[in-house]
Amino acid sequence: MAGFPKLIPAFTVRVAIAPPTPISPTLTFASFVPSASTIISEPSYPLQIDATVEHGADYIKLAADGGHVRLDVQSMARDARSGGLLRFSYRGKIATGGEAGRVLRGEEGAGTTGFGEAFTIVEFEAGNKELAVLEEKVYVGSGRFVIEPGQPVIVEYKISEVSA
Repeated sequence: MAGFPKLIPAFTVRVAIAPPTPISPTLTFASFVPSASTIISEPSYPLQIDATVEHGADYIKLAADGGHVRLDVQSMARDARSGGLLRFSYRGKIATGGEAGRVLRGEEGAGTTGFGEAFTIVEFEAGNKELAVLEEKVYVGSGRFVIEPGQPVIVEYKISEVSA
């Protein structure tokens, strides 16, 4: 197994999304609920972040065969520890054949999903010297939907640093 990368648990991200708005039959826009989304470091991760997402949106593109959607997320967060701003973005895919597809389609009775149907490649940009190290790393994530009655849909990601 020499040469294969390993994953180091880094962050838990919880993104609250507003009800999606269709742009076309294959493209949907979902804005983030302001100040209801967070990026929190795992306790063992060397770089500690406690950030609130101030602005963000997800463009969700349905594949031609309907088997998955592609995600394109751009957002801005502020770290409470350093006061620094972060650009938090990711691209990813969600399989639509299982529970995640039911949530994406807004089907009646759709509930919290497990991890394993949504995966992302995450990037950070920061002007703050303390947070700039994030730009040098590669991160990936596995996601799920958290559904609670009367609350916005939460997209929760477990983000890991890719390491040698």
